Amino acid sequence: MSKKIDRDLAPRSDGTVYPAPFDGPCRKRRKVKLGDAAGLTQFGVNICRLPPGAWSSQRHWHTDEDEFVYVLEGEATLVTDSGEESLRAGDCAGFRAGDPDGHHFQNRSNADVVLLEVGTRMPEGGKAWYPGIDLVADDDGYAHTDGTRYPTESRKT
Repeated sequence: MSKKIDRDLAPRSDGTVYPAPFDGPCRKRRKVKLGDAAGLTQFGVNICRLPPGAWSSQRHWHTDEDEFVYVLEGEATLVTDSGEESLRAGDCAGFRAGDPDGHHFQNRSNADVVLLEVGTRMPEGGKAWYPGIDLVADDDGYAHTDGTRYPTESRKT
């Protein structure tokens, strides 16, 4: 039996499950879930396509997940608490679990950006915090920072 993953048959995720009003900048992103297609359980692997104007996510950090992003195509703007920097094809960035430096990628160019995303699968009890906005993700979905639940109980993006 072949272990080769057919990208055309891999699960896809278009847009986002962020609650309004935080969903807007991420609605146009497209993900191919290669890790899911391979049946991986300990870490996820995605190809994320960002058309012009799209964001990879809201700016966030994880309590218990490492993340690694490699730019395959285009030019992305990495936004962190420290500022902004441009990443082009061949550039990469890593984000250690528990480091409260919120991050995300924006496509401010006129061409698509394609990212390879690799990250720990969020263990039970882990959280994602979204600096500057009233949002936190946990095992049950999304909540306001005061703990009040958002109506959408979908799991994180």
